[in-house]
Amino acid sequence: MQDTVSSGFASWVVEFSPSSQATGRARTESRRRRAALGVRDRLAASAFPSWVRLKATTWGDAAIAFDYPMRGGYAGLKNWRTIPYSDSRTTMATTRKISKVLKSRPTIEGAGVHLKRAFGYSQVPMFDPFLLLDDFRSDDPEHYVRGFPWHPHRGIETITYVLRGDVEHGDSMGNKGVISSGDVQWMTAGSGIIHQEMPKGDLEGRMYGFQLWANLPKSYKMMEPRYRDVKDEQIPEVVAHNGTRIRVICGKVGGRMGPVRDIIIDPEYLDVAVPARSEFVHPTQRGHTVLAYVTEGKGIFCKERKPFSYEMEGLNYFDMQRDPFVGNGGLVLFGDGDQVMVTTEDQAVRFLLISGRPLAEPVAWYGPIVMNTNDELQTAFEEYHSGTFIKHKSTHAIGPDQPL
Repeated sequence: MQDTVSSGFASWVVEFSPSSQATGRARTESRRRRAALGVRDRLAASAFPSWVRLKATTWGDAAIAFDYPMRGGYAGLKNWRTIPYSDSRTTMATTRKISKVLKSRPTIEGAGVHLKRAFGYSQVPMFDPFLLLDDFRSDDPEHYVRGFPWHPHRGIETITYVLRGDVEHGDSMGNKGVISSGDVQWMTAGSGIIHQEMPKGDLEGRMYGFQLWANLPKSYKMMEPRYRDVKDEQIPEVVAHNGTRIRVICGKVGGRMGPVRDIIIDPEYLDVAVPARSEFVHPTQRGHTVLAYVTEGKGIFCKERKPFSYEMEGLNYFDMQRDPFVGNGGLVLFGDGDQVMVTTEDQAVRFLLISGRPLAEPVAWYGPIVMNTNDELQTAFEEYHSGTFIKHKSTHAIGPDQPL
Protein backbone atom coordinates (compact mmCIF):
# COMPACT_ATOMS: atom_id res chain seq x y z
CA MET A 1 0.00 0.00 0.00
CA GLN A 2 1.15 3.58 -0.57
CA ASP A 3 0.31 7.05 0.67
CA THR A 4 1.71 10.46 -0.27
CA VAL A 5 1.91 13.67 1.76
CA SER A 6 3.87 16.89 1.27
CA SER A 7 5.42 19.43 3.62
CA GLY A 8 7.94 22.16 2.94
CA PHE A 9 10.79 20.97 0.74
CA ALA A 10 9.93 17.29 1.26
CA SER A 11 7.51 15.07 -0.64
CA TRP A 12 6.93 11.87 1.28
CA VAL A 13 5.90 8.58 -0.33
CA VAL A 14 5.10 5.94 2.27
CA GLU A 15 5.03 2.26 1.38
CA PHE A 16 4.09 -0.34 3.97
CA SER A 17 3.68 -4.08 4.17
CA PRO A 18 0.42 -4.87 6.00
CA SER A 19 0.25 -7.45 8.80
CA SER A 20 -2.74 -9.76 8.58
CA GLN A 21 -3.17 -10.00 12.36
CA ALA A 22 -2.96 -6.37 13.46
CA THR A 23 -5.51 -3.59 13.24
CA GLY A 24 -5.57 0.07 14.21
CA ARG A 25 -3.35 3.04 13.42
CA ALA A 26 0.41 3.40 12.94
CA ARG A 27 2.41 6.51 13.55
CA THR A 28 6.04 7.09 12.60
CA GLU A 29 8.32 10.04 13.05
CA SER A 30 11.61 10.85 11.31
CA ARG A 31 13.98 13.57 12.37
CA ARG A 32 16.81 12.67 10.01
CA ARG A 33 18.53 15.91 9.03
CA ARG A 34 19.11 14.98 5.41
CA ALA A 35 15.54 14.07 4.59
CA ALA A 36 13.04 14.89 7.30
CA LEU A 37 13.95 18.58 7.67
CA GLY A 38 12.22 18.52 11.03
CA VAL A 39 8.90 17.44 9.52
CA ARG A 40 6.67 15.08 11.47
CA ASP A 41 4.52 12.78 9.37
CA ARG A 42 1.64 10.85 10.80
CA LEU A 43 0.80 7.67 8.93
CA ALA A 44 -2.62 6.08 9.15
CA ALA A 45 -3.34 2.53 7.93
CA SER A 46 -6.14 0.04 8.20
CA ALA A 47 -3.72 -2.41 9.79
CA PHE A 48 -0.47 -2.17 11.69
CA PRO A 49 2.26 -2.77 9.11
CA SER A 50 5.00 -5.29 9.70
CA TRP A 51 7.39 -2.64 8.30
CA VAL A 52 7.13 0.91 7.04
CA ARG A 53 9.31 2.44 4.34
CA LEU A 54 9.36 6.22 4.28
CA LYS A 55 10.66 7.63 1.01
CA ALA A 56 11.61 11.27 1.54
CA THR A 57 12.15 13.23 -1.63
CA THR A 58 14.12 16.40 -0.90
CA TRP A 59 15.08 19.23 -3.23
CA GLY A 60 12.56 17.87 -5.72
CA ASP A 61 14.42 14.70 -6.69
CA ALA A 62 16.83 13.38 -4.04
CA ALA A 63 15.45 10.48 -2.06
CA ILE A 64 16.21 8.71 1.20
CA ALA A 65 14.27 5.68 2.43
CA PHE A 66 13.76 4.69 6.05
CA ASP A 67 12.77 1.14 6.98
CA TYR A 68 10.98 0.94 10.32
CA PRO A 69 10.54 -2.57 11.84
CA MET A 70 7.18 -2.82 13.62
CA ARG A 71 7.11 -4.24 17.13
CA GLY A 72 4.20 -4.88 19.47
CA GLY A 73 1.71 -2.91 17.42
CA TYR A 74 3.80 0.24 17.07
CA ALA A 75 6.68 1.57 14.97
CA GLY A 76 9.84 0.54 16.79
CA LEU A 77 12.55 3.09 16.10
CA LYS A 78 15.48 1.40 17.81
CA ASN A 79 16.77 -0.59 14.87
CA TRP A 80 15.76 1.54 11.92
CA ARG A 81 18.19 1.96 9.04
CA THR A 82 18.75 4.61 6.35
CA ILE A 83 18.74 3.45 2.73
CA PRO A 84 19.49 5.73 -0.24
CA TYR A 85 16.44 5.48 -2.45
CA SER A 86 16.08 5.96 -6.22
CA ASP A 87 12.76 4.33 -7.09
CA SER A 88 10.00 2.19 -5.57
CA ARG A 89 12.54 -0.52 -4.85
CA THR A 90 15.29 -0.23 -2.26
CA THR A 91 18.43 0.49 -4.34
CA MET A 92 21.63 2.18 -3.30
CA ALA A 93 22.10 5.73 -4.56
CA THR A 94 25.65 6.25 -5.77
CA THR A 95 27.52 9.42 -4.88
CA ARG A 96 29.61 10.58 -7.82
CA LYS A 97 33.36 10.46 -7.33
CA ILE A 98 35.84 13.02 -8.57
CA SER A 99 37.04 12.15 -12.05
CA LYS A 100 39.39 15.10 -12.49
CA VAL A 101 40.17 18.51 -11.00
CA LEU A 102 41.43 21.35 -13.19
CA LYS A 103 42.68 24.79 -12.21
CA SER A 104 41.51 27.62 -14.45
CA ARG A 105 44.34 29.17 -16.45
CA PRO A 106 44.88 32.84 -17.36
CA THR A 107 44.43 33.69 -21.03
CA ILE A 108 43.61 36.67 -23.23
CA GLU A 109 40.58 36.53 -25.49
CA GLY A 110 38.56 38.82 -27.74
CA ALA A 111 40.17 42.22 -28.24
CA GLY A 112 42.35 41.86 -25.15
CA VAL A 113 40.13 40.60 -22.33
CA HIS A 114 42.08 39.02 -19.47
CA LEU A 115 40.21 36.01 -18.17
CA LYS A 116 40.65 32.53 -16.74
CA ARG A 117 39.64 29.51 -18.80
CA ALA A 118 38.40 26.56 -16.77
CA PHE A 119 38.22 24.27 -19.81
CA GLY A 120 38.12 24.62 -23.58
CA TYR A 121 39.28 23.23 -26.90
CA SER A 122 42.00 20.94 -25.56
CA GLN A 123 39.55 19.15 -23.23
CA VAL A 124 37.05 18.08 -25.94
CA PRO A 125 35.14 15.73 -25.55
CA MET A 126 35.77 15.39 -21.80
CA PHE A 127 32.97 17.82 -20.85
CA ASP A 128 30.48 16.85 -23.60
CA PRO A 129 28.01 18.55 -24.24
CA PHE A 130 29.91 21.56 -22.86
CA LEU A 131 32.76 23.09 -24.82
CA LEU A 132 34.18 25.98 -22.82
CA LEU A 133 33.87 27.82 -19.52
CA ASP A 134 35.44 31.27 -19.12
CA ASP A 135 35.73 33.24 -15.88
CA PHE A 136 35.99 36.96 -16.62
CA ARG A 137 36.03 38.34 -13.09
CA SER A 138 38.26 41.40 -12.69
CA ASP A 139 38.61 44.56 -10.62
CA ASP A 140 40.68 46.28 -13.34
CA PRO A 141 38.73 47.83 -16.25
CA GLU A 142 41.85 47.63 -18.42
CA HIS A 143 41.46 43.88 -18.29
CA TYR A 144 37.99 43.81 -19.85
CA VAL A 145 36.87 47.09 -21.50
CA ARG A 146 38.15 46.11 -24.97
CA GLY A 147 35.54 43.40 -24.91
CA PHE A 148 34.51 41.02 -27.63
CA PRO A 149 33.80 43.04 -30.79
CA TRP A 150 31.77 41.75 -33.73
CA HIS A 151 32.22 38.01 -34.29
CA PRO A 152 30.12 35.11 -35.61
CA HIS A 153 28.76 32.01 -33.89
CA ARG A 154 27.20 28.90 -35.37
CA GLY A 155 26.30 25.50 -33.97
CA ILE A 156 26.41 26.34 -30.25
CA GLU A 157 24.69 28.06 -27.34
CA THR A 158 26.45 30.68 -25.20
CA ILE A 159 25.32 31.21 -21.62
CA THR A 160 26.48 34.43 -19.95
CA TYR A 161 25.98 34.83 -16.18
CA VAL A 162 26.90 38.19 -14.63
CA LEU A 163 27.52 38.57 -10.89
CA ARG A 164 28.62 42.24 -10.92
CA GLY A 165 28.75 44.93 -13.56
CA ASP A 166 27.12 45.29 -16.97
CA VAL A 167 27.73 43.67 -20.34
CA GLU A 168 26.32 45.49 -23.36
CA HIS A 169 25.45 43.26 -26.28
CA GLY A 170 24.10 43.71 -29.77
CA ASP A 171 23.86 41.76 -33.00
CA SER A 172 23.93 42.39 -36.73
CA MET A 173 20.13 42.27 -36.92
CA GLY A 174 19.57 45.22 -34.61
CA ASN A 175 18.98 43.48 -31.28
CA LYS A 176 20.48 45.34 -28.30
CA GLY A 177 20.49 44.91 -24.56
CA VAL A 178 22.39 44.95 -21.27
CA ILE A 179 23.16 41.98 -19.04
CA SER A 180 23.41 43.39 -15.51
CA SER A 181 24.29 42.04 -12.06
CA GLY A 182 22.50 38.75 -11.41
CA ASP A 183 21.23 38.45 -15.00
CA VAL A 184 21.65 35.59 -17.45
CA GLN A 185 21.60 35.55 -21.23
CA TRP A 186 21.09 32.18 -22.89
CA MET A 187 21.81 32.64 -26.59
CA THR A 188 21.23 29.90 -29.14
CA ALA A 189 23.41 30.75 -32.15
CA GLY A 190 21.97 27.94 -34.25
CA SER A 191 22.46 28.57 -37.98
CA GLY A 192 24.43 31.70 -37.34
CA ILE A 193 24.55 35.08 -35.68
CA ILE A 194 27.05 37.94 -35.69
CA HIS A 195 27.18 39.85 -32.42
CA GLN A 196 29.36 41.70 -29.94
CA GLU A 197 29.66 41.63 -26.14
CA MET A 198 31.23 44.63 -24.41
CA PRO A 199 31.84 44.43 -20.63
CA LYS A 200 31.42 47.77 -18.83
CA GLY A 201 31.79 46.87 -15.15
CA ASP A 202 30.02 48.62 -12.27
CA LEU A 203 30.58 52.02 -10.64
CA GLU A 204 33.54 50.61 -8.71
CA GLY A 205 35.16 49.16 -11.82
CA ARG A 206 34.33 45.54 -11.04
CA MET A 207 33.27 43.11 -13.74
CA TYR A 208 32.42 39.60 -12.53
CA GLY A 209 30.91 37.02 -14.83
CA PHE A 210 31.14 33.67 -16.56
CA GLN A 211 30.44 32.39 -20.05
CA LEU A 212 29.67 28.77 -20.82
CA TRP A 213 29.49 27.29 -24.31
CA ALA A 214 27.17 24.34 -24.89
CA ASN A 215 27.24 22.30 -28.07
CA LEU A 216 24.16 21.75 -30.21
CA PRO A 217 23.42 18.31 -31.69
CA LYS A 218 23.75 17.90 -35.43
CA SER A 219 19.99 18.01 -35.98
CA TYR A 220 19.76 21.45 -34.31
CA LYS A 221 22.94 23.17 -35.49
CA MET A 222 21.11 25.06 -38.22
CA MET A 223 18.06 26.00 -36.13
CA GLU A 224 16.81 29.58 -35.95
CA PRO A 225 18.94 31.74 -33.60
CA ARG A 226 17.23 32.75 -30.35
CA TYR A 227 17.87 34.81 -27.23
CA ARG A 228 16.59 34.17 -23.77
CA ASP A 229 17.25 37.10 -21.42
CA VAL A 230 16.63 36.39 -17.74
CA LYS A 231 16.69 39.18 -15.16
CA ASP A 232 18.03 38.79 -11.64
CA GLU A 233 14.59 38.96 -10.04
CA GLN A 234 13.30 36.14 -12.28
CA ILE A 235 15.80 33.62 -10.91
CA PRO A 236 14.40 31.79 -7.84
CA GLU A 237 16.56 31.20 -4.80
CA VAL A 238 15.99 28.17 -2.57
CA VAL A 239 17.28 28.23 1.03
CA ALA A 240 17.95 24.86 2.63
CA HIS A 241 17.50 23.99 6.29
CA ASN A 242 21.25 24.40 6.91
CA GLY A 243 21.43 27.82 5.26
CA THR A 244 22.65 26.64 1.85
CA ARG A 245 21.40 29.02 -0.84
CA ILE A 246 20.78 27.85 -4.39
CA ARG A 247 19.99 30.15 -7.32
CA VAL A 248 18.14 28.03 -9.88
CA ILE A 249 18.95 29.29 -13.37
CA CYS A 250 18.04 26.05 -15.11
CA GLY A 251 16.74 22.87 -13.52
CA LYS A 252 14.72 22.16 -10.40
CA VAL A 253 15.49 22.46 -6.68
CA GLY A 254 13.03 22.10 -3.84
CA GLY A 255 10.09 22.20 -6.22
CA ARG A 256 11.29 25.48 -7.73
CA MET A 257 11.96 25.49 -11.47
CA GLY A 258 14.56 27.75 -13.03
CA PRO A 259 13.34 30.24 -15.65
CA VAL A 260 15.40 28.68 -18.48
CA ARG A 261 13.53 25.59 -19.66
CA ASP A 262 13.12 23.22 -22.60
CA ILE A 263 16.79 23.32 -23.59
CA ILE A 264 17.92 20.62 -26.00
CA ILE A 265 20.76 19.16 -23.90
CA ASP A 266 18.53 18.93 -20.78
CA PRO A 267 20.93 21.04 -18.68
CA GLU A 268 20.97 22.13 -15.08
CA TYR A 269 22.70 25.35 -14.01
CA LEU A 270 22.80 26.23 -10.30
CA ASP A 271 24.68 28.84 -8.28
CA VAL A 272 25.23 27.20 -4.88
CA ALA A 273 26.51 28.80 -1.65
CA VAL A 274 27.18 26.36 1.22
CA PRO A 275 27.88 27.80 4.72
CA ALA A 276 30.86 26.73 6.82
CA ARG A 277 30.63 23.35 8.55
CA SER A 278 27.77 22.21 6.34
CA GLU A 279 26.92 19.59 3.74
CA PHE A 280 25.20 19.87 0.37
CA VAL A 281 23.77 16.83 -1.43
CA HIS A 282 22.08 17.17 -4.79
CA PRO A 283 20.62 14.51 -7.13
CA THR A 284 22.01 14.17 -10.64
CA GLN A 285 20.78 12.39 -13.73
CA ARG A 286 22.74 9.22 -14.42
CA GLY A 287 24.69 9.41 -17.66
CA HIS A 288 24.81 13.20 -17.63
CA THR A 289 28.06 15.16 -17.50
CA VAL A 290 28.29 17.03 -14.17
CA LEU A 291 30.84 19.67 -13.20
CA ALA A 292 31.35 22.23 -10.44
CA TYR A 293 33.33 25.47 -10.72
CA VAL A 294 34.31 27.10 -7.42
CA THR A 295 33.88 30.88 -7.32
CA GLU A 296 34.42 31.62 -3.60
CA GLY A 297 35.90 29.85 -0.57
CA LYS A 298 36.77 26.17 -0.62
CA GLY A 299 35.10 22.83 -0.11
CA ILE A 300 35.60 19.09 -0.10
CA PHE A 301 33.86 17.34 -2.96
CA CYS A 302 32.56 13.77 -2.70
CA LYS A 303 34.20 13.51 0.76
CA GLU A 304 37.45 12.92 -1.09
CA ARG A 305 40.36 13.98 1.12
CA LYS A 306 43.11 12.23 -0.84
CA PRO A 307 44.11 14.59 -3.65
CA PHE A 308 46.23 11.91 -5.32
CA SER A 309 43.26 9.56 -5.71
CA TYR A 310 42.10 11.42 -8.83
CA GLU A 311 43.69 13.19 -11.77
CA MET A 312 44.55 16.87 -11.42
CA GLU A 313 45.56 19.38 -14.07
CA GLY A 314 47.44 22.29 -12.49
CA LEU A 315 48.29 25.77 -13.72
CA ASN A 316 51.58 24.60 -15.24
CA TYR A 317 54.35 22.04 -14.79
CA PHE A 318 55.65 23.92 -11.75
CA ASP A 319 52.34 23.85 -9.88
CA MET A 320 53.26 21.73 -6.87
CA GLN A 321 50.17 22.43 -4.74
CA ARG A 322 47.69 19.60 -4.23
CA ASP A 323 45.05 20.02 -1.57
CA PRO A 324 41.97 18.04 -0.48
CA PHE A 325 40.02 21.29 -0.73
CA VAL A 326 38.97 22.68 -4.09
CA GLY A 327 39.13 26.47 -3.99
CA ASN A 328 38.37 29.55 -6.04
CA GLY A 329 39.04 28.90 -9.72
CA GLY A 330 39.04 25.12 -9.32
CA LEU A 331 36.91 22.93 -11.55
CA VAL A 332 35.63 19.48 -10.56
CA LEU A 333 34.55 16.96 -13.19
CA PHE A 334 32.51 14.18 -11.59
CA GLY A 335 32.25 10.55 -12.55
CA ASP A 336 28.81 9.00 -13.06
CA GLY A 337 26.34 8.52 -10.23
CA ASP A 338 23.04 9.55 -8.66
CA GLN A 339 24.13 12.53 -6.58
CA VAL A 340 26.92 14.95 -5.75
CA MET A 341 28.08 15.80 -2.24
CA VAL A 342 29.97 18.88 -1.07
CA THR A 343 31.10 19.53 2.51
CA THR A 344 32.74 22.53 4.16
CA GLU A 345 34.84 23.03 7.27
CA ASP A 346 35.89 26.47 8.55
CA GLN A 347 35.19 28.26 5.28
CA ALA A 348 32.03 28.52 3.20
CA VAL A 349 32.10 27.64 -0.48
CA ARG A 350 30.26 28.96 -3.52
CA PHE A 351 30.26 27.19 -6.86
CA LEU A 352 28.44 26.80 -10.15
CA LEU A 353 26.93 23.33 -10.51
CA ILE A 354 26.32 22.50 -14.17
CA SER A 355 25.13 19.34 -15.89
CA GLY A 356 23.84 18.21 -19.26
CA ARG A 357 23.18 15.23 -21.50
CA PRO A 358 26.22 14.26 -23.62
CA LEU A 359 25.77 14.33 -27.40
CA ALA A 360 28.46 11.78 -28.30
CA GLU A 361 28.89 13.38 -31.73
CA PRO A 362 32.00 14.42 -33.68
CA VAL A 363 33.21 17.96 -32.95
CA ALA A 364 34.79 20.18 -35.61
CA TRP A 365 35.69 23.46 -33.90
CA TYR A 366 37.56 26.52 -35.00
CA GLY A 367 37.26 29.89 -33.30
CA PRO A 368 33.62 30.79 -32.57
CA ILE A 369 32.07 28.13 -34.84
CA VAL A 370 31.45 24.50 -33.88
CA MET A 371 30.15 21.94 -36.37
CA ASN A 372 30.36 18.15 -36.79
CA THR A 373 32.73 17.92 -39.78
CA ASN A 374 35.56 19.97 -41.26
CA ASP A 375 33.54 20.33 -44.48
CA GLU A 376 30.72 21.98 -42.51
CA LEU A 377 33.28 24.19 -40.78
CA GLN A 378 34.75 25.23 -44.14
CA THR A 379 31.28 26.05 -45.48
CA ALA A 380 30.54 28.21 -42.43
CA PHE A 381 33.69 30.31 -42.86
CA GLU A 382 33.20 30.63 -46.62
CA GLU A 383 29.66 31.88 -46.00
CA TYR A 384 30.89 34.30 -43.36
CA HIS A 385 33.48 35.83 -45.70
CA SER A 386 31.06 35.93 -48.64
CA GLY A 387 28.27 37.62 -46.68
CA THR A 388 25.84 34.67 -46.78
CA PHE A 389 26.40 33.47 -43.20
CA ILE A 390 23.10 34.77 -41.78
CA LYS A 391 20.25 32.42 -42.68
CA HIS A 392 17.48 34.16 -40.77
CA LYS A 393 16.67 37.84 -41.08
CA SER A 394 15.96 38.32 -37.39
CA THR A 395 16.66 36.55 -34.14
CA HIS A 396 13.85 35.44 -31.90
CA ALA A 397 13.92 36.91 -28.40
CA ILE A 398 11.81 34.88 -25.98
CA GLY A 399 10.68 35.24 -22.39
CA PRO A 400 11.92 33.05 -19.54
CA ASP A 401 8.84 30.79 -19.55
CA GLN A 402 8.64 30.21 -23.30
CA PRO A 403 10.12 27.03 -24.79
CA LEU A 404 12.97 27.21 -27.24
